[in-house]
Amino acid sequence: MAKILISPSKYVQGPKELKKLGSYTQGYGKKALILISDGGYKRIGKMIEDSFAKSTCEYHFDFFHGECSKNEITRLCNIMKETKCDCIIGVGGGKIFDTAKAVAYYEKTPVLICPTIASTDAPCSALSVIYTDDGVFEEYLFLPANPNMVLMDTDIIVQSPVRLTMAGIGDALATYFEARACEQSDAMSCAGGKTTQAAMALARLCFDTLMEEGVKAKIALEAKACTPAVEKIIEANTLLSGIGFESAGLAGAHAIHNGLTVLEECHAMYHGEKVAFGTITQLVLENVDAQELQEIIEFCIALGLPVTLQQLGVHEVTKEKIMAVAEAACAENDTLHNMPFEVTPATVCDAILAADAYGHYFLGI
Repeated sequence: MAKILISPSKYVQGPKELKKLGSYTQGYGKKALILISDGGYKRIGKMIEDSFAKSTCEYHFDFFHGECSKNEITRLCNIMKETKCDCIIGVGGGKIFDTAKAVAYYEKTPVLICPTIASTDAPCSALSVIYTDDGVFEEYLFLPANPNMVLMDTDIIVQSPVRLTMAGIGDALATYFEARACEQSDAMSCAGGKTTQAAMALARLCFDTLMEEGVKAKIALEAKACTPAVEKIIEANTLLSGIGFESAGLAGAHAIHNGLTVLEECHAMYHGEKVAFGTITQLVLENVDAQELQEIIEFCIALGLPVTLQQLGVHEVTKEKIMAVAEAACAENDTLHNMPFEVTPATVCDAILAADAYGHYFLGI
């Protein structure tokens, strides 16, 4: 099988870049559907409108309904037809991006992604994670192409809640460990082939950047300061993790995340927060050495990422609940089977309970 690396066609990161959105968009279509949340429009809608003032491209706003579900995708495909839009722009966070990418796929149009947060690696990928209307993981929709453009305005991201960028670190933290597992098992990546040296190098660079810059970036963001550490973390969360996970592969951490979505108590937690706990669980499954496990748990604690089930919202932990998570994580179509050894709901359940116990241990509670 061939080795494959895929990436967005263009990645732009810097201050005040959203003010150029209209001029960027005119290279992709004549009328853009701009998918944004109601709150996002109130914050930056005027800035986006102003960016189109001198553009040859028209635009139409529509407000996201909250889930990247089949019903939401269908609704927006119909709006694309009704408004005669020939490209789509997703502005906001991960579920908006995934929805915009799916709509672009079905409508055969270009898609531009404009994150206002750095909370996931979704912006760069040729993948949409589909949920039910109630927020339960349903399936991965693998797309034939990555976004035409990803635009990161660092001025806007620095103003977002610090917790969101830390959740992005939680998502990115899984990249190297899942890539390592896939390389060991010779698994097929999300790109449809085996991993390249380039993808592994980017996954490793992502991890090294997080460990070196993560705490520094957290402190700077709390002061609303955009420092070199913050710039590097934004790139790691978005570009390095995006290419790394997609072209090197997913394994245990994201499957554990998907399993956790069956617990309603976890729905208030961000994607990356659940992935961070999934990463710890994957490391327990792998029985990594004590020093590596301790380093990752203490790093998560320093960033405020959850290391226990209670921190994920599960205040009453029962074997039945955790087995339900484990069974969902072990679904036939999920990525837990990319681990370089056999996994079963029983071993995953034990790993989740052990990860929770290790979290309590290092928290001293």
